[in-house]
Amino acid sequence: MTRIIGGSARGRTLRVPGHGTRPTSDRVRESLFSSLEHRLGGWHGRVVLDLYAGSGALALEALSRGAARAIAVEQDRQAVQVLRANAAATGLALDVVAADVGRFVTRPLPATPDVVFVDPPYDLPADTLRGHLAALLADIGASEVLLVIERSARDSASPVPEGCEDVEVRTVGETAITYAHWYGVRHE
Repeated sequence: MTRIIGGSARGRTLRVPGHGTRPTSDRVRESLFSSLEHRLGGWHGRVVLDLYAGSGALALEALSRGAARAIAVEQDRQAVQVLRANAAATGLALDVVAADVGRFVTRPLPATPDVVFVDPPYDLPADTLRGHLAALLADIGASEVLLVIERSARDSASPVPEGCEDVEVRTVGETAITYAHWYGVRHE
């Protein structure tokens, strides 16, 4: 069972799409949000982008904790329906975009994010993911953003695009969480 673990919607149960999704466990989300609370100093006013959103648990958790806006991008039709249902059930204003992430990142963003959650299928090649994130960062340009990338702890290939700094990888069970900062400029 997946649920919101903190904030205004704490304890609310979330539906999970059936096939092809791997929801972030409560244990991993708790560790992730504890770390982010420390890094960010809070969620108030933050804009969140959740790529490969699945159930929307990460974006909804951020909204529950006070983020100003969250945009969830998912291509699977069933998952998009679940995302919308989860937003309605929690009473949180989640912007749901039904799109392929590879295409989404080549278009102008609806808002400049402070935090980007990236939780792709584990079988997505790291070089494909790096390409998607590089396209996203090109659009973000001079703004600062924190990338939070979930991958299998067994995958040693880095998903972090060039130009990111302060890269840190933490492992929680079978999940590797990579934190990477984009400061808006590439340091050569």
